[in-house]
Amino acid sequence: MDFTLNNSPTTYDGDPERSLLTWLREDQGLTAAKDGCSGQAACGACLVEVDGRAAFACATPMRKVAGKHVLTLEGFPEDLRRVLGRAFAEKGAVQCGFCTPGFLARTKLLLEQNTEPTVEDVIKAVRPHLCRCTGYVKIVDAILEAARILRGDVSPRLDAAPPVLGTSPVRYGAFERAVGTHLFTDDLRFPDMLHGALHFSAHPRARVVAMDSGEALAAPGVVRVLTAADVPGERTVGMIVPDWPMYVAPGETTRTVADVLACVVAETREQARAAAALIRVEYEILEPLTDMEQAEQSPIRVHESGNLLAVKTVRRGGDVDEALRCSAFVVTETFHTSPIEHGFLEPECAVALPDPDTGGIHFYTQGQGMYHDRDDVARVLNLPKEKVRATMVDCGGAFGGKEDLTVQHHAALAAWVLQAPVKVKLSRPESLRMHPKRHPMRLSYAAGCNAQGRLTALKARILGDTGAYASVGAAVMARAATHATGAYHIPVVDIESRAVFTNNIPNGAMRGFGVNQAVFAMEAMVERLCRAGGFDPWQFRYDNALDQGRMVATGQVLGPGIGLKACLEALREPWKRVRKSGRAGLSCGIKNCGIGNGLREECLARVEILPGGRLVLHHGWSEMGQGIHTVAAQFLAEVLGIDDLSKIMVDSDTRYGAVAGATTASRGTFQLGRAVLDAAEHIKADMNAAGGLEALAGRTYEGRYLCTDTAPGGEPGTFRSHVAYSFAAHLVLLSSDGKVQEVVAAHDAGTVVNRQMLEGQIEGGVLMGMGAALSERLRLDKGHLASDKFRDVGLLRADAMPRITVIAVDNADPEGPRGAKGVGEIGSIPTAPAIAAAYYRYDGIPRRTLPLEPLGEPVGALTQNSEGDTAWSCY
Repeated sequence: MDFTLNNSPTTYDGDPERSLLTWLREDQGLTAAKDGCSGQAACGACLVEVDGRAAFACATPMRKVAGKHVLTLEGFPEDLRRVLGRAFAEKGAVQCGFCTPGFLARTKLLLEQNTEPTVEDVIKAVRPHLCRCTGYVKIVDAILEAARILRGDVSPRLDAAPPVLGTSPVRYGAFERAVGTHLFTDDLRFPDMLHGALHFSAHPRARVVAMDSGEALAAPGVVRVLTAADVPGERTVGMIVPDWPMYVAPGETTRTVADVLACVVAETREQARAAAALIRVEYEILEPLTDMEQAEQSPIRVHESGNLLAVKTVRRGGDVDEALRCSAFVVTETFHTSPIEHGFLEPECAVALPDPDTGGIHFYTQGQGMYHDRDDVARVLNLPKEKVRATMVDCGGAFGGKEDLTVQHHAALAAWVLQAPVKVKLSRPESLRMHPKRHPMRLSYAAGCNAQGRLTALKARILGDTGAYASVGAAVMARAATHATGAYHIPVVDIESRAVFTNNIPNGAMRGFGVNQAVFAMEAMVERLCRAGGFDPWQFRYDNALDQGRMVATGQVLGPGIGLKACLEALREPWKRVRKSGRAGLSCGIKNCGIGNGLREECLARVEILPGGRLVLHHGWSEMGQGIHTVAAQFLAEVLGIDDLSKIMVDSDTRYGAVAGATTASRGTFQLGRAVLDAAEHIKADMNAAGGLEALAGRTYEGRYLCTDTAPGGEPGTFRSHVAYSFAAHLVLLSSDGKVQEVVAAHDAGTVVNRQMLEGQIEGGVLMGMGAALSERLRLDKGHLASDKFRDVGLLRADAMPRITVIAVDNADPEGPRGAKGVGEIGSIPTAPAIAAAYYRYDGIPRRTLPLEPLGEPVGALTQNSEGDTAWSCY
């Protein structure tokens, strides 16, 4: 068939049912269009034009482009491409950037039809697209800005802001991500590269009697089928407990449908996938354990050691039952939350190849901890760490879902055995099946307060389903326990959390790490106590809020730099304006910065000085849309007086020894910032002595942050479990028909490093919290996915976006870099309970589940004047 591609005549004579996206990416090397949903036309990342109309390339067979004109982002007029890319970069609409090329393609189509679109026009146009990072706010801003630029109303202002702290210099690499020239892992190509495809267990619990790979081996293009017998080293991996087998061997029992039995390596991805489906497995199907309530009593043992993974207890202040008996008001509730899919737009992918420098393996990972990935790959291959090199590739979103190994060790083993480059990528259904999710929990709470509205005691029992493998389940459930009191000082606490194994898909890290569920429960208790005692919800929260000298659940007494009351003060006037409407809800949030609890946390940064005053910053953290590259470069520029961030290049590769832990626990800004400042001060001293930065060309400087003074427990007031905490307070207003209309998010983020990026993080967190409240739930049926469709996990689209006001409370942390601390997780924590509180005030029905039950009929009269739908805004 003949057609035109990017204004050039083209001929295709392959399979007419092959997807246009596969042909563009694999045959033509046009990688701006991304594969986010594997042919489901659900995410919009692959948008192209066919005869001037929008087409999802993943769902367009080649036969449908015969005789037509196909235009990809690479074929846009250069001037237009630059305008759109600059508008998205300057307005902060690019975070991970995986979805952005699709939004640019949509923007072109919209603005060709409508040169002066309204906000409503833009939202309608982009509704087919998903973005998990931004909350859509800045995407809408960027499209409106692009329209103004194209009309000649304004000029692009890229890089206008200086890189000083508190301003908004453009995110590192934002333009390249927007226009599709930034390479993600699946965009990498190497000569003679092979492709791997995984064969998963068909059952959540079954004994593998026999496996026959003969038909797969005979399939076209197949080079090798790898199984458990091919692993030269240890076969189990895991973030904390190495209990997840890389392959389940014949004679062993599967524990989840996320288990892998084999990896087929072939010349093309399509051949590998087709052959993987030909592997024949004989199973003895066994009854799975899928109910966490039954786990500890069930005769089914998911692991030989039993079904209890971990228990965390926090008790202090005396007899909790007596304290509750003596309280003026006591409420008791049990809450349930659902498993949630992370919804990152880039599915998991890794590429590995032989390393001629070491005689070992070099692999490219988009995981959240390249040193952890390297160590596990080294164990699997039975190689010393020095022979395994990991290069971090900026990833297209993660939110905790890329902490565990999924494909990195499969690519590395295939490359090691075959001594050839191998790429292994999960499809969207496989991604939904394999990576750990947010823990479903049952949270039973009893809370009391005195007649003056001061909290007196909390008794909590929390149960969490960690699925088939440990992942970080013990730590998640421990974090739920240590944050069970939410953002409040409670004198007497008795908390116990338990993590149990089931045959469900594993559950592990997700943004908030167990705190979201605990804060949802605690905030509901606050609302019930306010109703019982007739207390004002704002005043009750303010009176009980954590502050310097008060204790978190564990008994750590907080020092200076606690901005929770300042967050509440920022909401005082908005709350006064809407509290009688019956449609508003408040919530507070808390989240640790740093893993803490006695863990040694170390971070190294290395800075190379190049000729001409350019710098290369080496660090070990994962850039996944949160902006760690930009923050680190800003700290370096601040100290050295560099006025242009383009003079600083950023690199993450284990070969440089810039050690860091996993990018988790909202600690990247805090720890890397401290290490970068340490290196920068050494550079500055030598620079002053030598007469300028250029005089230091050829030198490398090292900066370090080390934390060894946290503890998992101790006598109240004598220890600290974490170096720092972030705090927030959210106010939600519903419209008269019960939709989330506005969110005001006040956040104590310490010193603001990059204001635009902070806003973007919070806006994205707000929408993620809304999703948890309203729609997000991964449905399982006896251990299987009820649906492998990306549309069915409940991610919100742009038309759900409320008006969001972000208030950054200026409250420097005494130990943070220039006073800064992380906001990666806190943004997603208070929104769902604030919506629940608004629902409670709207219809009077107490809700005990996430997602929330639908609204009932409103109670009380709703005014339409100063407390009406549009009059309350605090902009």
